[in-house]
Amino acid sequence: MTQHYAPPGPIGFGGAPLGNMFEIVSDPDAEATLNAAWDAGIRYFDTAPEYGPGISEHRFGHVLRNKPRDEYVLSTKVGRLLRADATKGGKHGPFVAGLPFRVDYDYTADGVRRSIEDSLQRLGIARIDVAYIHDCAEDAHGDRWLEVFDIAMKGAAVALTRLREEGVIRAWGLGVNRVEPCVMALEQADPDVFLLAGRYSLLNQPALETLFPRCEERGVHVVVGGPYNSGLIAGGSTFEYQTASSDKVQARDRLAAIAQRHGVDLRAAALQFCAAHPVVASVIPGTKKPERVRENLELMRQPIPSDFWAELKREKVLPENAPTPA
Repeated sequence: MTQHYAPPGPIGFGGAPLGNMFEIVSDPDAEATLNAAWDAGIRYFDTAPEYGPGISEHRFGHVLRNKPRDEYVLSTKVGRLLRADATKGGKHGPFVAGLPFRVDYDYTADGVRRSIEDSLQRLGIARIDVAYIHDCAEDAHGDRWLEVFDIAMKGAAVALTRLREEGVIRAWGLGVNRVEPCVMALEQADPDVFLLAGRYSLLNQPALETLFPRCEERGVHVVVGGPYNSGLIAGGSTFEYQTASSDKVQARDRLAAIAQRHGVDLRAAALQFCAAHPVVASVIPGTKKPERVRENLELMRQPIPSDFWAELKREKVLPENAPTPA
């Protein structure tokens, strides 16, 4: 079994919030947050052209280009090209303000090479370590997603494999919110690592039975994004970037009640649960505030009694075969 390259863990830094997701983050606050992550010892940073659009990469580069390049791992994404378009006002999806670009999908081999070159320009950094094919899945493309996925496998995946062989990147994979394209990519190509958001958490574990065993067989790792399910587990009101349904809120409240009985911070349980599976290389919660970075690191270290995990399984809140922290 080949052991593929994976970013360092147990915790990294997710860059979507610094793309002004849902609300504007000032440049000084973004810089302070990234520096807080560095000072706390985090050495894996993930961003994407879509985040902003462009402004998350721009902010990452502003901070990271002044750090020793061999001391950190940087990932970004391909599959979307940014084109100058001031009419968009820097708005895109949940990103309320960014750089003056529109976002166009392009999963071809040529599009991938241009995407990486453009990212390097925005970052002001000479190389990235990991490239994820971004959102080649049903939630982004609806009924056309299989057609889009096929283009990505014949174009982006082939180009990224070649770039890995040439030493331009160290690894590639998919960055998605769905399990199905990851399983299919393992069947059709040779990825190293998946960035999977929201599909392995205290509230949602579809990756456990379908994807993770296949990853173990292939020596492929997973980076877990969205460990708080876009905020719901951390006490917010959104699940998968939308207002949470009543059943999801009830499920969170049930988790919170069990956690309270055991004196456990539910956020600590969320982070540590994600990191406990052997295929998970890193967990990358995103944040907009320096103090939250330090808080996440403390949460990852908090002791959690084994009785808490036992109750979650006894009450069938978690599957019996889900690994939990020692």
